[in-house]
Amino acid sequence: MPPYDPKRELKALYAPKNTEWALVDVPEQQFIAIDGSGDPNTSAEYARAVEALYTVAYTIKFAVKRGGGREFTVAPLEGLWWAEDYAAFTRRDKDSWHWTMMISQPPWVGEDVVDDARDTALARKRLPAIGEIRHHTLREGRCAQVFHVGSYDDEGPVLARLGSFLDAHGLRHAGLHHEIYLSDARRTEPARLRTVLRQPVEPLG
Repeated sequence: MPPYDPKRELKALYAPKNTEWALVDVPEQQFIAIDGSGDPNTSAEYARAVEALYTVAYTIKFAVKRGGGREFTVAPLEGLWWAEDYAAFTRRDKDSWHWTMMISQPPWVGEDVVDDARDTALARKRLPAIGEIRHHTLREGRCAQVFHVGSYDDEGPVLARLGSFLDAHGLRHAGLHHEIYLSDARRTEPARLRTVLRQPVEPLG
């Protein structure tokens, strides 16, 4: 059996083709997650959080392999984002953003596995942010989703078009803005970055 890879197992969520907003149904997923706030480009808290996430993600991967479980590919980095004023996203006011950064886990990786991996990783690397990693279950359901190619700072117009899309379908926001980062920003020029943008929705009324 090949290693579990969400880009293969959940293509509609991790390998979409639509470059304009479309509706998709998202099943319940398990994540490791960490919370914070501030500009992801300049915040030391954000950098520490991402380092801690990947440290625990790979600790889980190798622990499952040693235990004889099905191997899996470490999933892309994802983020839930919110602000007091939603317009902070369209105008890119990053200092006012709050975030939960996440990495998806296979269905068989439960809270006990995450807790053990967090404790193991913290004992080995002693990065304080590792202690803040938690298991997180996300239930998004019906969502609007689009595949964006380009700089993160070019997302503003794409997000602005979401309002018209929701109005046309009789929908409204019903959860946190969600992004999935399919490219490594450290090694990819901004114009070629690939990102999935997602917004949980519900009917008006």
